[in-house]
Amino acid sequence: MKTMKRVASSLLAAMLLSLCSLSAKAADVAAPVYKAPPPIEAWNPWMIRLRALGVVTRDSGHVDQVAGSGLNVSDTVVPELDITYFFTPNIAAEIILGVTPHHITGAGTLSGVDVGKVWLLPPTLTLQYHFTNFGPFKPYVGAGVNYTVFFNQSAAGGVVTGLDVHNAFAPALQVGLDYMIDRHWGLNVDVKKLWLRPDFDGTLAGGVPISGKANLDPWLIGAGVTYKF
Repeated sequence: MKTMKRVASSLLAAMLLSLCSLSAKAADVAAPVYKAPPPIEAWNPWMIRLRALGVVTRDSGHVDQVAGSGLNVSDTVVPELDITYFFTPNIAAEIILGVTPHHITGAGTLSGVDVGKVWLLPPTLTLQYHFTNFGPFKPYVGAGVNYTVFFNQSAAGGVVTGLDVHNAFAPALQVGLDYMIDRHWGLNVDVKKLWLRPDFDGTLAGGVPISGKANLDPWLIGAGVTYKF
């Protein structure tokens, strides 16, 4: 009888141990495994673009003292850098930096007259809205102001012996598109329209003063590479 009791006690103890072991394994299986979330990369508001920029002028203007006169200003292609700062994912401000050389000749009754050469520094600041619901395509529109500085001016000599194109403000409109290849790199096309109409003074051979207005109104057409920090 005692033997039976010892056997029963041993069986009961073994069963309790088995149940405890099974409970522990079940708890291990059921317990969720915590995994730390991947680190979130901090959002950076800065973007830069390097573009080839075509400056296409309107070829219009006049000399006040010469009836029927006109002006032609050469088009040009130059490298250009722009810097963009995002206040939010949609709202940004952009400034473009570059210099462009131009050759001025007469038109109309001044056809064939070589006026001279001038360099332009046309920083343009725009406030933009960026659309973010088209996947890698990031179109944007903008509006702002341009201030063009004319420097390194030289009259051609001959008919025109002096030239001074005055610095001027101009309103600007903009439309563009970034295609983002990855988080940082992309391709960009951008078009701006400026209404730039500077006054100028000059001197003809013999010291005769002249004045007038150059209606440049250029299109700024750019294409290049985007880098988002």
